[in-house]
Amino acid sequence: MAKQLDYHTIREIFSRFHAAEPEPKGELEHVNVYTLVVAVALSAQATDAGVNKATRALFQVADTPQKMLDLGLEGLTEHIKTIGLFRQKAKNVMKMSQILVDQFGGEVPNSRAALQSLPGVGRKTANVVLNMWWAQPAQAVDTHIFRFGNRSGVAPGKDVDAVERAIEDHIPADFQLHAHHWMILHGRYTCVARKPKCGACLIRDLCQFEEKNL
Repeated sequence: MAKQLDYHTIREIFSRFHAAEPEPKGELEHVNVYTLVVAVALSAQATDAGVNKATRALFQVADTPQKMLDLGLEGLTEHIKTIGLFRQKAKNVMKMSQILVDQFGGEVPNSRAALQSLPGVGRKTANVVLNMWWAQPAQAVDTHIFRFGNRSGVAPGKDVDAVERAIEDHIPADFQLHAHHWMILHGRYTCVARKPKCGACLIRDLCQFEEKNL
């Protein structure tokens, strides 16, 4: 774990991220907030590309909680069977859809607590939805962000909660909205797990990772 970087270094890092990609976007495909919640819930222990492949046809026929209930568990399972843990995820999506219809009038709530009350929706999923749909500066820490935060010193922490707090505490406010997308994309494509592409990294001179792959 690297030591926490100072304000000016973090500001320079995110200034570079912003210059390279001013409006970073999440890679999960969705057509509305309900399909975003479903897609993020399905993406646990699965790739975004794999989820997108499975949900393109699904969201054409089930883009609301009621339509998902009408499709039924077997119909949903058939659509997502290529995704890891698909049986449990299908059950959670059906339970979630029923609760949305029964308790929220078919609408997705926009508080973290209400989102986390839904089956299959943890803090990370709730944060992704709050950030991507409602433009709240919520930080969803996944494996890519955890790795990058600790290697670089941008947001070191021994667990995801500590990294989330470090992001919120240390990244300047004007970069908070897109912070998690910049970090995810950097971790997914440059600061990769096995052989990080340090030679192509635009912040390598600021990063504290001692075993740079140059």
